[in-house]
Parts: sequence; C-alpha cells; structure tokens
Amino acid sequence: MSAEHKAALAQGRKESRAIKSYLEALAARKPGRPVNKATLNKRLDRVNEKLAESSDPLGRVELIQSRLDIAKALADSDIAEDMGALEAGFIEHAASYSERKGVSYTAWREFGVPASVLRAAGVKETRRR
Repeated sequence: MSAEHKAALAQGRKESRAIKSYLEALAARKPGRPVNKATLNKRLDRVNEKLAESSDPLGRVELIQSRLDIAKALADSDIAEDMGALEAGFIEHAASYSERKGVSYTAWREFGVPASVLRAAGVKETRRR
C-alpha cells in the first residue's frame, strides 16, 4: 500500500469521525429552546429545597424523579456545549465527504443539518429537476 493510499485512508477516517460526531450530536438535540447549565442548576437547587421540606411520600418520589431528570439533562448539556467544535469539524470536512460519498445537499437537509452550516461547509444546494 502506497503512502498516498494510506494518507487517503487516514483522511477518510478523520472526515468520517468528524461528520458522524456532528450528526450524532445533532440527532440528540431536543426541539425547542435550548436549556443551559445555569438554568438547570437553578432548577436542581429548587427541587432539592422542595425535597428537603416535603413530607408527602408521593411528592418526594416525584421530586426525586425530577432531580434524576435534571441530572441527566445536565449530563446531556455537555454535548450541547461541544456543538460548536463538532459543527466546526463538520464544516471543515463536509464538502469533500459529500463529494467522495455522493451525499447531496438535500440528504443533509433532510437529516436536519441547518442550511447555514451547509453553506459554511461549501456544500452546494442541489437543484431539483
């Protein structure tokens, strides 16, 4: 295997990792307004205060579940904070990946990649016939 072939394979793996990471993060996002860590931490503090004051067993169970849900959302928010870096990786590699793999602008858009990201990546809009 030639050095050029090895370099091409390495480049393909690098592109694929960047594209896949961005798409996974994009798919994991929930619709609606994004919630930040500060808001989640405030909600967690309120739930913990209510939990400390509550004597109702059913209410306590619901508050415990709320605390667990908020903790999961906090863990998921780490992914959202990395979104800028993931998007930059996608932008860097999307045009060459699209050309090499034959992935159209329309396919990216149908998956949910924003048009602005595709424009920044240099992926040209496909014309319908």
